[in-house]
This record gives sequence, C-alpha cells and structure tokens, in this order.
Amino acid sequence: MSFKIAIIGAGSVGFTKKLFTDILCVPEFKDIEFALTDLSEHNLQMIKAILDKIVESNKLPTKVTATTDRRKALEGARYVISCVRVGGLEAYADDIRIPLKYGIDQCVGDTICAGGILYGQRNIPVILDFCKDIREVAAPGAKFLNYANPMAMNTWAAIEYGKVDTVGLCHGVQHGAEQIAEVLGAKSQSELDYICSGINHQTWFVDLRLNGRKIGKDELVAAFEAHPVYSQQEKLRIDVLKRFGVYSTESNGHLSEYLPWYRKRPDEITRWIDMSDWIHGETGGYLRHSTETRNWFETEFPQFLASAEKPIDPAKRSNEHASHILEALETGRVYRGHFNVKNTGVITNLPSDAIIESPGFVDRFGINMVSGITIPEACAATCISSINVQRMSVHAAISGDIDLLKLAVLHDPLVGAVSTPEEVWQMVDEMVVAQARWLPQYADAVPAAKERLANSKVKTREWEGAARRNVRSIEELRVEKAALKQAV
Repeated sequence: MSFKIAIIGAGSVGFTKKLFTDILCVPEFKDIEFALTDLSEHNLQMIKAILDKIVESNKLPTKVTATTDRRKALEGARYVISCVRVGGLEAYADDIRIPLKYGIDQCVGDTICAGGILYGQRNIPVILDFCKDIREVAAPGAKFLNYANPMAMNTWAAIEYGKVDTVGLCHGVQHGAEQIAEVLGAKSQSELDYICSGINHQTWFVDLRLNGRKIGKDELVAAFEAHPVYSQQEKLRIDVLKRFGVYSTESNGHLSEYLPWYRKRPDEITRWIDMSDWIHGETGGYLRHSTETRNWFETEFPQFLASAEKPIDPAKRSNEHASHILEALETGRVYRGHFNVKNTGVITNLPSDAIIESPGFVDRFGINMVSGITIPEACAATCISSINVQRMSVHAAISGDIDLLKLAVLHDPLVGAVSTPEEVWQMVDEMVVAQARWLPQYADAVPAAKERLANSKVKTREWEGAARRNVRSIEELRVEKAALKQAV
C-alpha cells in the first residue's frame, strides 16, 4: 500500500527518527512517503540524511522529502503528525522564569500552571493554521495525530475550532505501566493488564491485574515503598497513591505542578522531590535539561548516521502509539491503547466537552473508545479543576481576551495556592509582553499591558526556586548520566 505521512516539527531529530523506524516496522508500509517539514532548514537536512540512510541501508522503496514549505509537505497527506514547540526555548524560558518571580515554582510547565497556559496561547493559533492547511490541501478525511504539548489544549482547539479529525498521543500511560510492572515483579510487560483513565498527565490506573489477579491499593503501595529507586524518586506520587487509592501516570515532578498541595512552599517542595534527575521535581528541570541538550543531535550526528546503517528490527519497535494506530487503520489489525479525544460519554463523571485520555481500540473502522468509565471521585475532582482551566485557556487563545486569560491562570490549582489576584494580573501582563511576537491574538492588548506594568506597585522577587541545579555542559551531563545509570 502507498500513502503519505507529513511530520510537522520534524527537526526534532530523535523523536522523528523513532516514529519513522516504528512505522517502517509494519511490512505493508514500505512504499509510503514521508514528508518532513520544519522551520529549521538545518535540522531538516540532518534528519533527512539520517532517514535517507535508513532507507538505503534497508533497501526500501520508501520516499523521504523535506521542505520548510508546510503546505507543500501536507499536500495529499493521509496522516499528519505534529511535534512542535512554538517559541522554542526562548519562550519556554519565560514560562519558567517569570512565574518564579511570583513564587510559582514549576518543574516542567508545559501542561497547565502558568507556563503551560502561556504555552497553549502560543501553540493554539499555530495549531489552527495547521488545521486550515490540512482541510485545504491534505487528503480528504486526513487524520491529525498531535504529540505536542499542552496536549489537551492543542487537541481541544484542533477538534473544536480546527474542525479536523484529531487524536492526541502521549506516552505517560506506557511509562507508568512499566514502573508498575517492575515493582510488582512482572517478568514481562505483557503480564500486566490495566485500565487508565482521566485527562492527559492526570490519568489514573483505575484497574490493575497481574496475570489476571487484581492488584489493590495496599499491595501497590507496599511494592513502591519497597523499591530501592522509586521509593525515593516518586515520593509525592506514592503519597497521592496512598490518599487517592490509585496511581497517576505522571512523574513526580509533573504531578506536583497539577496539584495545589506540594509545590506551594519551598520547604514543602524539597520534602517531596528527588534531585537524582530533573523529572522528579527539580525547579525548571525540563528547561535546564532542554537547554543543556539542545544541540545533542549535532554532537552525536555521526553516531546517528552509523546507527542508521543497521537493519530495522521490528522487535525494537517502540510503544509510541502512532505506528500502531496507522497499522490498525490501514490493515485492520486491532490495536488497544490510550488516546486523547473529546469526552462523549467515555468518562461518565467528567465534562462532555473535555479532552480526556482513556482506553480505546483501533481497527479499519477508526478509533473506538471504551465508554462508560467512572473514575474515583478524588481523581475526577482533580481533573475537573484542570479541565476548567483548559477550557478558559482555549477560549482565551481563540478570542485574544486577556482578561479571560488572567482568569484561567487565576483558577490554576498551583497558581491559586501561591499567588494573589493582583500578582496573577501583573504576571500575565508580563508574560504576554515578553512573548508578544508569538501571541498575535493579543497584539491589541500589549500596549495597555505595558502601561500597567510601568505603573504597577506589585512587588516581585528574583529567586531561583526551591531546588535548582546549575546548567552543565553536554560532556558533564553525559558523565553524570553514566554514573547514575551505573549506580541504579
């Protein structure tokens, strides 16, 4: 069979290579075309060279093209995959730096909280541009697979306003399941069966079975507390498990941002996080990691090319959903996974307009979600708080209503636990002014925001957060990670 896949943001070299090799693990997909597009011509040429080498080494008829002309890449595409970060690290640095002045300490800042909300404001206008192009030049009925954060907001905008058949894809569920299988002593991942449901980055393992035997809260708590690594790295996550009765998909650092209880005071932050790696709660951890490794693919480009000469091994196909969804849709072989879609009776106790993440099956008839799931009340309450923020954030991004944007940030659980309304109003003004070049919908609001900032009497403070490391070189990072891996 032959069809075209367009990848927007293909300059994300490592991730694009993974998606590419995963898809080519499907025997029927050898004749397809990959159209790569990105703003960076340099990155595009690097990833194209790698993918061309894979095609050549495996003697495949697969076609690979690369262009900075997005519409050209999308022409005739049956599938469109997005993995973009609008504003890059420059805008992302403001997502972390500015809220810190107001006491809001984020580890990642890409989903909700102050950073995630502004990230959504930058992404949504671009997502709608993608959708316009898909409607106009892609194949009729093209499916949009969104990997970009903030997952729920981007997917919400694409479905509700972009009017494109969209599914959001994340790997948090798979990673959480791998941890659970490990602590329970499973010999392979296939021994663990689970139902995970909620919203992206707040998805909950509501049913766990090991070789058919149901696993309850007490057994799971004991297993995590006995694990020599996770008992230290996932302290906050384990505490939530004890109180909610179910385990969350998200890492210690991610989960801490979505709740109002663990990151609101510096002494509390250091109590719950672990500094062995950024993902466990370090202040601005993902920004530091991204800054240190922003050019890692350039320093390791020769190794990438060398590895591209090896035969594709289907046994090493990753658990990223994209290739499995395409295989199911095109061949009819059924795939079960967890997908981000609009809630239409899928989860009974979450709003119908929300973007939820829950189990579904894929075959020739499309993505078919398992309906009628009810998640525990505490999980639903936590999700609804975030959904309300997401809804206002999407509507603000569409309308360019800065007052609605401020209300969205004000209602964020962690922001509300830390900042006063006056601080939130000033913080949002500051973020919108700093990121104005990526926020065209707020162009008319920027002059008044600048004037308010000039006359403001709200005091801020420069601080580095409760737990921050210094930026290190690539070589220092490599040595540190090697030592950590050996210790584990």
